[in-house]
Amino acid sequence: MLEYLENDKEILEILKLELNRQESNLELIASENFVSKAVLQAAGSVLTNKYAEGYPGKRYYGGCEFVDMAENVAKQRLKQIFGAEYVNVQPHSGSQANMGVYMALLKPGDKILGLSLDHGGHLTHGSPVNFSGQIYNAVGYPLNEKTQQLDYNIIEDLAVKEKPKLIIAGASAYSREWDYAKFREIADKVGALLMTDMSHPSGLIAKGLLNNPLPYCDVVTTTTHKTLRGPRGGVIMIGEGRDRENPLGVKTFKGDRLKTMSELFDSMVMPGIQGGPLMHIIMAKAVAFREVLEDSFTDYANQVMKNAKVLAAELMNRGYDIISNGTDNHLMLVDLTQKNISGKKAERILGLAGITVNKNMIPFDTKSPFVTSGMRIGTAAVTTRGMKEAEMKSIASFIDKAIINCDDESVLTSINAEVKELNSKFPLYRQ
Repeated sequence: MLEYLENDKEILEILKLELNRQESNLELIASENFVSKAVLQAAGSVLTNKYAEGYPGKRYYGGCEFVDMAENVAKQRLKQIFGAEYVNVQPHSGSQANMGVYMALLKPGDKILGLSLDHGGHLTHGSPVNFSGQIYNAVGYPLNEKTQQLDYNIIEDLAVKEKPKLIIAGASAYSREWDYAKFREIADKVGALLMTDMSHPSGLIAKGLLNNPLPYCDVVTTTTHKTLRGPRGGVIMIGEGRDRENPLGVKTFKGDRLKTMSELFDSMVMPGIQGGPLMHIIMAKAVAFREVLEDSFTDYANQVMKNAKVLAAELMNRGYDIISNGTDNHLMLVDLTQKNISGKKAERILGLAGITVNKNMIPFDTKSPFVTSGMRIGTAAVTTRGMKEAEMKSIASFIDKAIINCDDESVLTSINAEVKELNSKFPLYRQ
């Protein structure tokens, strides 16, 4: 594959450097994963050449008969994975998927209720620095300060008080299971629509290891590149039997006919917020969805969760505070307060040791988002490499040793060498 870049030495060198970083480092960022060679091939295919504005059978360009086939395959496979009645595989990202939903169902200034960013929510769930908090009247629900978990009484009280038009379930840094049936009760009580952004645990939900939100929600979004282990992108879905006339009475484009939810989402994704879809990425999504449907992906998803539990337990045994005292999914949020190190410094120190994490705010954090008191860790990527419980224990040891010796460059260099040795036993693309 690299031979085609031989005449562009500058870019070739950058690509080689990044490949070496991925091969050599322990990738513990919870929102990242490693795609298969098949997904890489599809993402780099000739479908990148094709403009295909519109949807299969209803394109604005000629010559779309084969990219139509690719998009239809992606949609069919996604429906099979999650039991969806409607899917849209065109959003370029999870943020685009969420924007499409909001703009289809809401008017500027409408109220939305989502998990607060500093308690584990996502930028697009109402952060004031994001379009979701700038266009809409966003209210955040907190975690319970004592349990550090969702408190449905708090959420219900806020919903009754604020009367949002849309309630959002889902998070970017929350390690526990979600009760979507309870969210449905709360939404129905206040007459709100219910959306779940399941971007992080979607690969685990796909194999039935965590609750599926589709039977309870009006709409569900997810990225395709985290635990689903596909290319970077987003999708929108509606569960079986839930595609109905938009209950908010939104009239869009020409005429006064109230559109169904699926019609609203299709028209808002394109032409509402996007033009031509990335057909090479849509085909790569189809390839990844086939991999999810295989029995081996069940083994993978189970191992992701086993690895997360072992890694969390090992860190707690070494004196680290894990928010909510554990994890139900692929990630954990580590409170570093007792270790007298900020998330910013821990991210830098671990990077020197060959371990990639991201700094992250913890609930009720006293530090800024640029410094933070915590870090977020996930096991999806290292599990893709084939690592299991024994390696999680080694990783916990590496992390602890690096943080204890954060000012000793020689120790960090030694850990980096150990990390490279471990990774050499679990090659990515060089086998």
